[in-house]
Amino acid sequence: MADCTNLKTNMQQCNCTYEPCPRKGRCCECLHYHRRAGELPACFFPANVERTYDRSIQRFVALHKR
Repeated sequence: MADCTNLKTNMQQCNCTYEPCPRKGRCCECLHYHRRAGELPACFFPANVERTYDRSIQRFVALHKR
């Protein structure tokens, strides 16, 4: 994929803790990757949930049912 023009700004807001991830700061790539896997990116979750790497849609819905 082409270079992201917003990479620097995106990196300041990216809360992904998965260190070998090549998609950090490349939101379009990240979103497509997780969508294909039936998941949502880290930025949809609070830090305590993101650290579990449970990026499932079910987890997202459960968080917002309260």
